[in-house]
Amino acid sequence: MRIIRKESIFNYVNVILLSLLSIATVVPLIHIVAKSLSSETYLLAKEIWLWPKGFNVASYEYVLSYKQFYISFWNSMIITVVGTAISMAVTTLAAFALSRKNFPSKRGFMLFFVITMFFSGGLIPTYLVVKQLELLNTLWSIMLPMALAPFNLILIRNYFLSLPEALEESAIMDGASNLRVLAWIYLPLSIPTIATIAMFYAVGYWNSFFQAMMYITDRGLMPLQVFLMQIVTNSKTGDMTTGGVLSELTPESTTAAAIICVVFPILCVYPFIQKYFVKGVMLGAVKG
Repeated sequence: MRIIRKESIFNYVNVILLSLLSIATVVPLIHIVAKSLSSETYLLAKEIWLWPKGFNVASYEYVLSYKQFYISFWNSMIITVVGTAISMAVTTLAAFALSRKNFPSKRGFMLFFVITMFFSGGLIPTYLVVKQLELLNTLWSIMLPMALAPFNLILIRNYFLSLPEALEESAIMDGASNLRVLAWIYLPLSIPTIATIAMFYAVGYWNSFFQAMMYITDRGLMPLQVFLMQIVTNSKTGDMTTGGVLSELTPESTTAAAIICVVFPILCVYPFIQKYFVKGVMLGAVKG
């Protein structure tokens, strides 16, 4: 009876803490939405919290009036879709190889990947490598250096190790190759983990900002995050013109609208992947 009561107390405390954490995460986003939809008068008076006042969409019209917004949006879409596809292909193949019992020196390879989680080559060496590969001012400069995340590799490898060996043995007896075993047995059984890792990669590519600042100077290749930075900078310096016409918007509303325009596309993906998150991460962490 005492054990049941302790479990109940733990569950209540857990629900309360997670609820507070959820509120702390959602409230800032709601506040930004309210600011982006409020008029200048209420924003200057600091009267906006969770509900817009003087409803208007002028800030969104201002942000969307930039031709560069659509160019940057398209660039971010290419980076996210192509980069995620490359990352999933590389990570899945590497995880499958490292989960094979007869793979030579797999412990050495795993140690190599784990070390990179704690130590990196540094900013200048990485830039020199990208430059020597002639990837500067290309979208590949963002996608290829981020192609493999060791943590995601470990998650997928651990899940592959947790699958019954009898499935692979029966497929090999029927003449299946390693790639066929991966494509027809391992991947269909790993959908929760694969979907979760793909979402991790997609969010990372969509939010890629620092890499674009280092490797890309061509405005035609500017991703959406860099465009957001320029919008925020222009609003703070008072350079808020569109087509030569001075905008009557406040920096707060413009910045808020730009943030929502950048965040909204990736938020639309979450409801379709959310059901895989907990299951995928837990499955990938079962066996070491």
